[in-house]
Amino acid sequence: MILSASGWRKVFAASGAEQDKTLEITKESTAISVAAAVCFFDYLSNLTGLSSPVIAVGMDTRPTGPAIADAVLHALVKKGAIIQFLGVSSAPEIMSYAKKLDGFIYISASHNPIGHNGIKFGTNDGGVLNAQENAKVTEQFTKLVADDEKLAKTVEEAYSCSSTQLKQVYTEKNSAKHNSLKAYFNFVKHTISSSAEKEVQDKFFDLIKTSAKEKAVGVVCDYNGSSRNLCIDRDFFAENNIHFNSINDSEIVHEIIPESENLVHVAKQMEWLHSQGYKEYILGYMPDCDGDRGNIVYWDEKQKKAVILKAQEVFSLSVLAELCWCIWNDKEGKTKPAVAVNCPTSMRIEEIADKLGAKVFRAEVGEANVVNLAREKREEGYTVPILGEGSNGGTITYPSSVRDPLNTVFALLKLLTIREDGLFELWCKKSGNKFKPDYTLTDILETLPKYTTTGVSEPRAVLKVKSLDHSQLKSNFQEAFEKSWKSKKAELQKKYGITSYEAIITNGTKETRDVKNYSLSKKGGLKILFKDKSDSPCAFIWMRGSGTEPVFRIMCDVKGSDNNAIKEEKALLEWETELLKEADK
Repeated sequence: MILSASGWRKVFAASGAEQDKTLEITKESTAISVAAAVCFFDYLSNLTGLSSPVIAVGMDTRPTGPAIADAVLHALVKKGAIIQFLGVSSAPEIMSYAKKLDGFIYISASHNPIGHNGIKFGTNDGGVLNAQENAKVTEQFTKLVADDEKLAKTVEEAYSCSSTQLKQVYTEKNSAKHNSLKAYFNFVKHTISSSAEKEVQDKFFDLIKTSAKEKAVGVVCDYNGSSRNLCIDRDFFAENNIHFNSINDSEIVHEIIPESENLVHVAKQMEWLHSQGYKEYILGYMPDCDGDRGNIVYWDEKQKKAVILKAQEVFSLSVLAELCWCIWNDKEGKTKPAVAVNCPTSMRIEEIADKLGAKVFRAEVGEANVVNLAREKREEGYTVPILGEGSNGGTITYPSSVRDPLNTVFALLKLLTIREDGLFELWCKKSGNKFKPDYTLTDILETLPKYTTTGVSEPRAVLKVKSLDHSQLKSNFQEAFEKSWKSKKAELQKKYGITSYEAIITNGTKETRDVKNYSLSKKGGLKILFKDKSDSPCAFIWMRGSGTEPVFRIMCDVKGSDNNAIKEEKALLEWETELLKEADK
């Protein structure tokens, strides 16, 4: 089992097959689920000083979810927790609801294959436990599961809980779910409008409603049987005069990860709707199983077809929209706008932020790392309206601490619907692009900085390595890289204008530049930033072992999108791959 701050995950399907849709889990997995719940309860009770903390429990739609949830509920009832069992819920929903409680346990493996499952923990700050706090729960958990006798006794005690109390938890599920959805509905209004004041919220959403009434706007969703099917999406769009169409509502029919190969289904639905005369459908999204991430499809008016946006493009558009929204609302110019991103987010974010007078700060991969970095920067006086991991398109809009497809969709709708002296016009003035009043999303995309970036789900972005010691692997890589650099330097300068490089590492929320010892990155991120003759960044290669999957992830980002840039990205990634394979020997 991988015990990451982003979630504890393994294959829970009883067969051990990651694509198995069985509902059954083994007695060992039941014991693991009980142990996890007990350790989190003890942690939360100690943290809050409460003998009966209020804990929300929810799950995504994976088949093994109910069996894991039942084990968790047995354990929590026995420990004396006050339980709000939501059944199927999305990650953003349970995390917003938990703000009113003491903590949450969420059963999900996010975008992993259907036979996987896992557990996430959090308090009432709106996100998962950070690495330091997760480590405390992990330590107790590993001790418990290492002691067979103690573990057996813990499971036995959990299943001796009051059947009356357990039944009551299940009976009150619908009421808890109703309260959770209501809390989430109100919280989304806050995040999208950037205000907790009802008057300000109403004023903003009236803008959206009026615009959507004047020119019909529609959104398509491929639920793919995810938890968002039992969420607020339909009602939220309807309240704001936005047409909504969905497919695959209640069944997982294709791979869960919302990357380009799985967004073809929502693209086809959008094209079918247009063929039937429903021209208002201009945006589409597909969430992953826990509903905290949704990448985007848009209607390209020039090509007259649905086009799948790459993850980095989704994030770039969201950043552009939210930074412009921040500036648009700050009439007196008192804020210091900034963005917090993960290490492999494309450098296009720096270009966008620079034109809008904002700073960019980078953390190690992992939602918790980026969220905590944003918190640190706010304490330093920065306004951080948006943060996230551009490498997977995940958008986190403050004050949320988790990715949310509704925030992503509405970021784009802000650009498209606020037209009179609006956000896109502001962007054009700041960036030196020509503004046209009858713009579409296609026109907005054409104003973005051009980069060529490896997709996170591409086969070439994932390496299987033998080495379990990532520090040694990176030390070996450094030796191979520095030797190879001497022989390739002239070629790189001639072909791509690369004249120098800088090694950068990220560990947690800390980024360290101009590093001379690559092994110091340990299990964190390592980036080689290439520069041109004017000492400006022009490309980078990046690497990090996954915290949630047994793989080593790599990628490349190159300034430009022409054929030469495409060739450069391919060449640099192949070079990185060769050097890592050599280092792994």
